[in-house]
Amino acid sequence: MRFLHTSDWHLGQTLHSFERSYEHQCFFDWLLATLVIEQVEALLISGDIFDNANPSAAAQKQFYRFLQQAKVRVPFLNIIIIAGNHDSAGRLEAAVPLLEAFDTSIVGHVRRTEDGDIDLDALLVPMKNRNGDIAAWCLAIPFLRPGDVPRVENASDAYMEGIALLYRQVFELAQQRRQPGQAIIALGHCHMLGSEVSVESERHIVIGGAQALSAAIFAPEVAYVALGHLHKAQRVGRQPHLRYCGSPLPMSFAEIDYHHQVLCVELSGESLQTVSEISVPRAVDLLRVPKQPAPVDDVLAQLAALDLPESADVLSHPYLEVRVRLEMPEPGLRARVEAALENKPVRLARIETSFAEKAAGAVTAMSLDELNRLQPEDIFKRLFYSRYGSEAPIAQLSAFTELLLEPDLTK
Repeated sequence: MRFLHTSDWHLGQTLHSFERSYEHQCFFDWLLATLVIEQVEALLISGDIFDNANPSAAAQKQFYRFLQQAKVRVPFLNIIIIAGNHDSAGRLEAAVPLLEAFDTSIVGHVRRTEDGDIDLDALLVPMKNRNGDIAAWCLAIPFLRPGDVPRVENASDAYMEGIALLYRQVFELAQQRRQPGQAIIALGHCHMLGSEVSVESERHIVIGGAQALSAAIFAPEVAYVALGHLHKAQRVGRQPHLRYCGSPLPMSFAEIDYHHQVLCVELSGESLQTVSEISVPRAVDLLRVPKQPAPVDDVLAQLAALDLPESADVLSHPYLEVRVRLEMPEPGLRARVEAALENKPVRLARIETSFAEKAAGAVTAMSLDELNRLQPEDIFKRLFYSRYGSEAPIAQLSAFTELLLEPDLTK
């Protein structure tokens, strides 16, 4: 059997106020073509379909249109989706009765029976080949919250041990169901020990003091583990069958150098045969100028010399992060940057400022009486010195005084 593994689409995401549906549509167009070229029999999506729990109508329409087109382009395709920590489980599962007609299974949350037991059957999804025969069984485990996992008595970490127990229970059910030659695949949306995160765009999953899971929760008989949550494509513990495929496009400037991809997995009976990385083309570039923060004049010179290919399509213009190192506040910085970029085919997303040096020594602690005697101007001077390591310039003090004297126009 042959399938694709993808995750962390984050439909509806904005990058510093820029809406990104164009990039997502480019990815979908590419993914549809890839499904046809690779002739895969299943598509596994490991969570974070949407960027937030209340996605826009446009983002949802884009998602459902893709599912419909995927089934039209590859009629024998089955799709298995789990919810991530960004998704609303209920919202994802609302369309299940309709999507079942497209061989699409969505597991948003852990269901329970009338007796209060976990419905393990709902977490085990058969994967069919192009002939309609079951070729593998998928442990479709969504992002887990403490109330989702079975209770473990006398556990040192009830949440972590509950997750391990749930995977073990669903795996044992798969062992009972499968026939000779049928593989077992696991889906998960979690943070695994030893994995590398993107600090700017991945929410830490910390519940009950636990943050990362051990690879030991997956039985050795599991042929492949399709993971989501981390945006950087990587193996877990250098094991070829435990993989994060990563996000299909950079979600922040911290991910500018990530290799975005989907993974094409080939099974031979019950065993993993190959995992191939298929690079996702980047529809819109992200630029950092300069590579490292530099003084204002140097940055402005580099921006003025920026040579980019002309494009009439604004949606394809690259996003730009400008990185400036300051000696003191620069109130007109944005205007100067925008002037240097005038008529250039680029979208200014962010100006990152840092300061060349801090104050040489700590600000002396003050008593309450001393604090009470401070005037607003004194506080401003102390804050300026603690931030920039120098006395506040006359122009800055004058501007601050004008603000203090400004009449309250709201009255």
